[in-house]
Amino acid sequence: MRLWTRLRDFVARLFRREAAPGRFEKSAKFAWHGWLASAPFVWPRRECLVYVPKGWSRWRRSPLLVLCHGCRQTPEEFAEATGIAAWADAGRWLVLLPRQKEEANPWRCWNWFDTRTVAGRGEAAIVEAQIESVASRYRADPHRVVVGGMSAGGALAAVMGVRSEGAVRAVVVHSGLACGAALSAMTALGVMKRGPETDVVALARAARLQAAHESLPVPLLAIHGEQDGIVAPRNAIALVRQYLALNGHPAVSAALAAEVALPDADRETRETTAEGRVVTTRDWNVGTRLVVRYVSIAGLDHAWSGGDDKLPFNDAAAPAAMTLIATFARDAGL
Repeated sequence: MRLWTRLRDFVARLFRREAAPGRFEKSAKFAWHGWLASAPFVWPRRECLVYVPKGWSRWRRSPLLVLCHGCRQTPEEFAEATGIAAWADAGRWLVLLPRQKEEANPWRCWNWFDTRTVAGRGEAAIVEAQIESVASRYRADPHRVVVGGMSAGGALAAVMGVRSEGAVRAVVVHSGLACGAALSAMTALGVMKRGPETDVVALARAARLQAAHESLPVPLLAIHGEQDGIVAPRNAIALVRQYLALNGHPAVSAALAAEVALPDADRETRETTAEGRVVTTRDWNVGTRLVVRYVSIAGLDHAWSGGDDKLPFNDAAAPAAMTLIATFARDAGL
């Protein structure tokens, strides 16, 4: 009886035990393929923050969200503005926040226009190495890895969705650009204002032909403010078209490849927020599977939607981008 009592008390304590609180941990990763064409003498190593959510257990695989900050931002600011800790705790997501360094870009922008990065090397390779490290150390689920970011960080996420075959299962681009939209720092600012200087749809078709069948589809969530004065909304349209082509959606036919118009969506809804902003959501499916979702927000400039507006490049008004990401992950089967 005494042994049974002790066993019973042990089990009771085990199940009453409170989950360990969430925590941020610092890390860094080097990648041999991480050298930049635009800054060839910069050591291909970047620091990062990892958020381990409340209740995380090594015995249960967790989904992983990678969030790449925008220009003049830090991972700490990005985490604070998005409320990432509470979001991750609620869904038990691991979160990886890569850090750009000034030696690579004086404004701490990710070099989404660098030719090696566009090809899947450069900073895309460095972040992919960070993903592999986090997945190994914290047992992230390789089938539930979502890479996203804001502005330049979103553009880097778009590159990784096209180039990081199998390592990225979905992409979130907030106020960003398509993979390969610009191919040099000299032209990047013009592309941000006018749209891609390259055929980003053809780039996606070529990537699709080279990709292993099991690495596709790579669903995309694109979020863009209709009043964005830094990255023009036509870049979001180009991004949508690129990922429709990558995922084999018939809306982007060969005859329409060079056009910049937004193809007709399979489903379109409009809602008005409490602040009076009209939010238009367009979905494209392949079969029953969501492959592209485009959320355009009237009245939003170049800012993270639903962020903490005490920090730059954040707008507190709805919709909250983190809520949009959670809904997208669910609808995309992640």
